[in-house]
Amino acid sequence: MATATNTTNTTTMTRTGAASRVTARVASLARAETLQFLRNRTLLLNATVFPLGFGLAMFFVTKAADGSTVTDAAAMALEYFLVFALMFVQFYTVLSMVTTRRDEGVMKRLRTGEARDAEILGAFSFPGAVLTILLTAVMAVALIVLGAPGPVNVLPVIVAVLLGLAVCTGLALLTSGMTKNAEAAQISSLPVMILMFASMGSIRQMFPDQVNDIIGRTPFALVFDLSEYGWTGSTMTQRIADDGPAPLDAAGVLGETWPMMVLLAAWAVLCLWAGARYVKWDVRN
Repeated sequence: MATATNTTNTTTMTRTGAASRVTARVASLARAETLQFLRNRTLLLNATVFPLGFGLAMFFVTKAADGSTVTDAAAMALEYFLVFALMFVQFYTVLSMVTTRRDEGVMKRLRTGEARDAEILGAFSFPGAVLTILLTAVMAVALIVLGAPGPVNVLPVIVAVLLGLAVCTGLALLTSGMTKNAEAAQISSLPVMILMFASMGSIRQMFPDQVNDIIGRTPFALVFDLSEYGWTGSTMTQRIADDGPAPLDAAGVLGETWPMMVLLAAWAVLCLWAGARYVKWDVRN
């Protein structure tokens, strides 16, 4: 009995020690990438000013438009904020960081150490993800202070942001594998950028219904629709339609959006898998 107990204790201590080493490695890698991110003042300024600036600008522009309500303005502001936050704070940041570290040989050297691939790639996504989450909280508070009603159900908004970050990280890693150097990232990022803007509710409504239905199942459209459902209880397309349904309450929003959240989670898993599978670790690959 004593031997079995000692074996169990040893196994537990071994697992605890392994978990501690993983945590230490991830924290060290994330700290290093965060410092590199903070040292790039231009990148940091653009990542902070553009999402909040465009989002708040669209709030005031939409609010001043004839026939628009403060709810419409808040939904438009949140959509534009998410576009610029996901595109420039997460996607483009991860893309440029991974491509630059690969060209410098840093990724290859990191891979020869104790850190696992997932830990290394996760560290690249850490600074942008944390900043996006912080900016989302600031944006939400700003909208409420400016007179917008609070979210109907905050869960879809949280899921949209977190899974949107996962999708952008995976697509950034995947795009990096097809990007020759850091300068070429401006070109290789265009397909993702076009898809993101085409997925916006304010733009999708201009497409034929068949095209709109297809785009509505893509990850960025799901992000925008989930955020709008969570904040206003409806989507932009529904509010524009004269015979559109009435906004949903908290329970109705959850019932309407849970299939969308499942589909977005599937997209996130697929993008992360593809990104980790096809990212290049060396310029000679």
